[in-house]
Amino acid sequence: MDFDTNFEPRYGEAVQLAPAVRRLTVPNPSPFTFHGTNTYIIGTDTLAVLDPGPENEAHFESLMQAIGDKPVSHIFVSHTHRDHSPLAARLKAATGAQVLAEGPHRFARPLRIGEVAALDASADRDFMPDVQLADGARVEGDGWTVEAIHTPGHAANHSVFALVGTGFLFSADHVMAWATPVVAPPDGAMSDYMSSLDKLLERDDRVYLPGHGGAVTSPQSFVRGLKAHRKMRERAIIERLSAGDRSIREIVAAIYRDTDPRLHPAAALSVLAHMEDLVARDLVKVEGETAIDSIFHI
Repeated sequence: MDFDTNFEPRYGEAVQLAPAVRRLTVPNPSPFTFHGTNTYIIGTDTLAVLDPGPENEAHFESLMQAIGDKPVSHIFVSHTHRDHSPLAARLKAATGAQVLAEGPHRFARPLRIGEVAALDASADRDFMPDVQLADGARVEGDGWTVEAIHTPGHAANHSVFALVGTGFLFSADHVMAWATPVVAPPDGAMSDYMSSLDKLLERDDRVYLPGHGGAVTSPQSFVRGLKAHRKMRERAIIERLSAGDRSIREIVAAIYRDTDPRLHPAAALSVLAHMEDLVARDLVKVEGETAIDSIFHI
C-alpha cells in the first residue's frame, strides 16, 4: 500500500474543500488519530456538521466560530468512538440540530466469559442519536442531500456518508489515506470490514474525505489495495502458524516488527480479528474459543 501522510491540519481553521464543504481538524493527534479527527461542515446557508469530534474546548470554539450565525439543522455521526461522537451533545444544545447516526454503541459480537473490550475506553456509551439512519437512507437539507451507507468493520455501528450529486464520500475511519484502520474485536469484525470494502467498490464515488488525514483521490484503486493488504496480512498469519508460531503475541512480534511498539496492542487485536475470520472459514484451528490468548495452529 502507498499511504499518503502529507497532511497539514491547520488547527482552528475551517479549510474550504469545495463550495459547500469545509474541514476543521481537532487538535487531538495520536498514533491512532494521526494529526487529529476531521470534522466536516456541509452547506452554505443552513448547515450540517459531520463527526463533531471529542470533548475539546478549543475545537468547540473553532467550530462555533466557523458556523457563525448560520443555522445548523443536522449533526451526522459516523460511529461512537470517543474521537468522533461526544461533542455531538454539546453542539446539539448550542444549535438545536438533530443528531443522526446508525445507532448507539454496540459490539460486533457478544462478549465471551472473562473478556473485556480492550478498547473500551474509546467507546462513547452515552451517545444516542435522535434519528437512527437505515442503510441507504437519504437526508435532505438546505441545498444538499446526504446518503448514509452502513459500513461495519472498524466499529459495528460505523457508517459513511455520501454527499449526493458531488462525488464526495465522507469515509470516516473505514478508509483513510494515511493508514489502515484498526479492526479490533469485539468492537469490530474483519469479515464485516471486508464486506464493507466490497460494498464501497460497487459505488462510483470520486473522492473520499476521511475521519483522519487528507483525501483519498483514487478511491476504487485504494480500496482494492486495502483488500489486497488485508489478504496479504492473512497470508502472513498463516505463514507464521506454518512456521511454528502458536500465539497472537508471537505473530505480532514477527509481522509487526517494524511498527511503532505503541501500536502493538492494537495490532494484536487486528490479528485477533483475522483469527476470528480464519477460524470461521476453517482455515485455522484453535484450542477452545478464539481469544487474544488462545493457541492456534493450521
